[in-house]
Amino acid sequence: MTSTDRILLLVAGFPGTGKSRLCTLVQEHLGPFTALSLDDAKEELYDLHGFADPVAREHLDRAALETFLAQVRTTMADGRRSVLAEYPFSEKQRPQLEAACADYGFRPVTVRLVADLEVLFVRQRRRDLDPSRHVGHLVDGYRPGDTLDDRRAAPRLLSREVFLDRCLHRGYGTFALGESVEIDTTDFAQLGDDDVISRIAQILQTSQGPPNSPADRTSREPGLLERERA
Repeated sequence: MTSTDRILLLVAGFPGTGKSRLCTLVQEHLGPFTALSLDDAKEELYDLHGFADPVAREHLDRAALETFLAQVRTTMADGRRSVLAEYPFSEKQRPQLEAACADYGFRPVTVRLVADLEVLFVRQRRRDLDPSRHVGHLVDGYRPGDTLDDRRAAPRLLSREVFLDRCLHRGYGTFALGESVEIDTTDFAQLGDDDVISRIAQILQTSQGPPNSPADRTSREPGLLERERA
């Protein structure tokens, strides 16, 4: 990646694959990027407005997605050269992302994380049950400051069937914009920080290439995202 490159790095893929952890790792080794996350946009709206019922929640979720995509454009327009956006992207977001890249002269690069879906369901359930997970993701009604004593009874705690259906039918596992690298995070212990960062750095430095060139699953010294298991 040269000093004149304008890069939109999309960290995409199924829920539970370790996108947030990978973003941290990329910032540490390849940054600085201006980092944007849909969950951050959602949680800000939840805490600003709250929501009374599922319909109000859906309105906030749609607003959060529009805010997130608007933040991508605004960050590009502000002259930032390296933008990092984390989300389980699908084809629905492609037109807006392509338009933003064309309007502001950014080159999109996708890191797509995939994994065995049964493993991901276990990880997703563990994340939702973690007290650090924002309550707004798990309930149908929320007032800022609300807590949840029994997360296992939360109405938005996804069943295995619903989780698998979303993964299989929303295109999370196939999305790519620009050059892409695919990393399988089924077994965190088989991934090495240096190897994965090297793969991402290589694709960032490539000025031209095929739009979809997925790499095989990385394997080296244990390390990459291994902390996600804790």
